[in-house]
Amino acid sequence: MDFKKIMEKIKIGLKQFWVWLKPHLITFKQHFTRLWKKYHLTKVVILLTLVLTLIMSTYLFYLAKTTKVEDLASGLKEASVIYDQVDEEAGRFQAQKGNYIEYEQISPYVIDALISTEDRRFYEHHGFDLKGIARAAVRVLINRSTVGGGGSTLTQQLAKNAYLTLDQTFSRKAKELFLAIEIEKKYSKNEILTMYLNTAYFGNGVWGLQDASHKYFGVDALNLSLGEAATLVGMLKGPSIYNPIDHLDNAINRRDTVLQVMVDNQKLTQEEANAEQQVALGDLLYDTYNPANSGYRYPYYFDAVIDEAVRLYGLDDEDILKRGYKIYTGLDQNYQSNLQSIYAENGYFPPNSTSGDLVQSATIALNPNNGEIQGLIGRRGDYTFRGFNLAVDMERSPGSTIKPLSVYTPALEAGYTPDQILKDEPQSYYEAKNFNGTYQGEVSMYHAVAQSLNLPAVWLLHEIGLTKGFNKALEFGLPLTENDKYYGLALGGLEHGTSPAVMASAYGVFANGGTLYSPHLIRKIVDSTGAVIVDKTQPKGKRIISKQTSDEMTSMLLGTFSNGTAVNAASYNYTLAGKTGTTESSYDTSKSNDQWIIGYTPDVVISTWIGFEQPSAENVISGTGGENMGALFRAQIDGILPYTAQTPFTVADAYVTGGQVIAAEDVPEGNDLLKKELQEKLDQVTEKAKEEVKNIGGKVIEKSKELVREIWNRLPRP
Repeated sequence: MDFKKIMEKIKIGLKQFWVWLKPHLITFKQHFTRLWKKYHLTKVVILLTLVLTLIMSTYLFYLAKTTKVEDLASGLKEASVIYDQVDEEAGRFQAQKGNYIEYEQISPYVIDALISTEDRRFYEHHGFDLKGIARAAVRVLINRSTVGGGGSTLTQQLAKNAYLTLDQTFSRKAKELFLAIEIEKKYSKNEILTMYLNTAYFGNGVWGLQDASHKYFGVDALNLSLGEAATLVGMLKGPSIYNPIDHLDNAINRRDTVLQVMVDNQKLTQEEANAEQQVALGDLLYDTYNPANSGYRYPYYFDAVIDEAVRLYGLDDEDILKRGYKIYTGLDQNYQSNLQSIYAENGYFPPNSTSGDLVQSATIALNPNNGEIQGLIGRRGDYTFRGFNLAVDMERSPGSTIKPLSVYTPALEAGYTPDQILKDEPQSYYEAKNFNGTYQGEVSMYHAVAQSLNLPAVWLLHEIGLTKGFNKALEFGLPLTENDKYYGLALGGLEHGTSPAVMASAYGVFANGGTLYSPHLIRKIVDSTGAVIVDKTQPKGKRIISKQTSDEMTSMLLGTFSNGTAVNAASYNYTLAGKTGTTESSYDTSKSNDQWIIGYTPDVVISTWIGFEQPSAENVISGTGGENMGALFRAQIDGILPYTAQTPFTVADAYVTGGQVIAAEDVPEGNDLLKKELQEKLDQVTEKAKEEVKNIGGKVIEKSKELVREIWNRLPRP
């Protein structure tokens, strides 16, 4: 094929098309010109433009006049308040205010640096700068974008921080300008500077100059040196990339730029700038900032409150922090204080890995009767403002804690009973094994639950059907996918996993008698005008199992703490039901990635997880969850349950009743029958011991232990 001939034909075709089109365009232009002149369309366009400009100006003028600019200064000094479950103040969001300071408490170096870099004509204009607007207009014409700023004065930036969103649009810029004019009418230049520096964001969850001074240099704002002041002012351009903790080199370069700009603006000499540029910025860093001092006493809980308000109710996170909301939550301050004290003690947790990584952990304390989260710890180690909260955000395998949800509850609904015998042996359709590698052939359901046996769970899921187990787990609120519809569902092998909050909500169904409540922190939100904008004080639950099924499940789960895998976590003072869970590590099958304990009473559900955030060959956990988490979970029980109503269980432990579901009040107080049986069994032990000593000596001890253990397991626990 000749490419040149093809191109030649295309050129000829285009010329012919133009010859045909040209007279039509000329005719159209002539008609359009006659119509334009006939109807004076130039005047119409000008008139419409003026009318639209007038309407827009009137609207913006009205907006500026109706905004309570006179309340700005007092509003910035107020904080959004968070209340606990009994409507007592639990803390305050520091918002974009931080610890508010007055003009006299600000270093003069900060003022000079700020004026030099952000708004040199600050003391000359009246809220807007025509030169700055012209620069922004040129940028729009050249770049077809408003990104890059340049047109906003410090007063306009204050208006944006206090009243507007962060989108760079003409409508926002126009509102910003009119509001700036009103602010200039109401406040002095020094007051405007003070409000701006108290609302500015300085990175790492810190707002306001005073808190930033402590966060980065450990001093009050008044005592900042020249270089420190230049560093903080330089951060305003981009706190995430110019803060010296995370990006020291960037911060140094930005500091030096600010110092040079101050020289250009005649605020200091070149010699002073040069001397300050030689100071090692890294040596000056010293963090004395304490969120607790600003009312952020329960940081992980408060972080989760902000995230929930944004995610569920569509509120803007910055508005939540600075608009004076009253947020009522399910927080129990006794729970939370005790949890924070426990998590501050490293002795409750396994040691760090050989690579030095910290064993992470998260816990939730939830009211099963309404789904309100009463206590929350998001992780161990250093706190990061609104960082990844493991208690509500993580997705990890729940291990065996899923068995009551995906296997045993649907089995009970299908007609199985706690004393029913299950198969405890390997199956051809799914490869699995019990934790200790042994199996007994047959075992009762309540024993399989308490001892967290894997083989009976897989067998039972096969018997009732995968679909039934999958659908029931979905009803409990677990975030499953179609890929989770396999026999590994019996053991917690999920594609994405779940969180302590979701698992606490699921176990709340057993604690309250069958109703699922969505886990949540917020009960009500009231805005600064007094209007109730969120009201969840009467949450609606969904009944997903019957009271009978709930009682049957609870009777078996009581055995986890009395005779099962959570014996080491059981409290001497309180009775709990629940489940443990462990997930096998792919790097070493004798060790685990995740370990769980979930325990509940009719008053509270406690859901706790430990594991490495990034599992690896080094980041694995030895031992079982009951062994590693025993002291931790017992401390949580003893720290939380004294503040509950201590409502007793209405059903007896299946280990006491031999798997029969009996009301707790119907179990004989002294349990005379079991005492008589104990005496008979002990007599048998004595006779067997005599015989065994004669025949095989040392084996007597093991035989005796087995008999005593059998009796002991049937005794009730306090």
